[in-house]
Parts: sequence; structure tokens; C-alpha cells
Amino acid sequence: MATGILDLVLVYVDDRPGFFARVEEIAPDIKPGWWQVKLLVLSMPLQIYTWILDESQIDGAPYTMGGTPIRLEKVISPVTDEAPPAPVSRESSHGGKVVQLFAKKKES
Repeated sequence: MATGILDLVLVYVDDRPGFFARVEEIAPDIKPGWWQVKLLVLSMPLQIYTWILDESQIDGAPYTMGGTPIRLEKVISPVTDEAPPAPVSRESSHGGKVVQLFAKKKES
């Protein structure tokens, strides 16, 4: 499964899970067949890395950086719903609003 812009990836460092990142941009590099991949690293503080990778490396093939094994793995959400449910709001007994984060599924 090809990795694309806005996909979430798990970056393995030394064959161990290292950090999560979101692919922000994939732009052609000056070197043919290579791409500048901008990653938003989901850590505190947030960081932006731009790595120059070939297509196979973007899609999960292992490579090394300074002798350290690195691999990107696209993260697939375990949620199977096609579209997120719309939020439902109700008035509470205290005059404030209660916002339900997930609508209940209708029983057939």
C-alpha cells in the first residue's frame, strides 16, 4: 500500500519503533528518482524532518542513515467506519450543552 501525503507512519530506528510522523509533503528532488519527504514528527516539541528518499523507501523498504537502519511503516487505522459520525448535541438539565462525540448506531 503506497504511502502518501497526510498518511501517518511509524518510523523504525535500529529495527525498533522510534516515533510516529505525518507525511506533510512529497516533492521531487533534484536527483531523478528521489523525493524530498517532509515529515511532521509527533513528539514534544513538534519537529519537521525532510528526508530524501526513493519511492521504495517511502513505501517501507529499509535503508540506513549514517549506518543506522531506518524503515517507514504506514499506519492503518483500526476504525472501519467509512465516515465519522456527526456530533449530536443536547441540552443538559443544568442549562449547559452536552456534546456527544460519537453518535450511536441505529439498531435494525
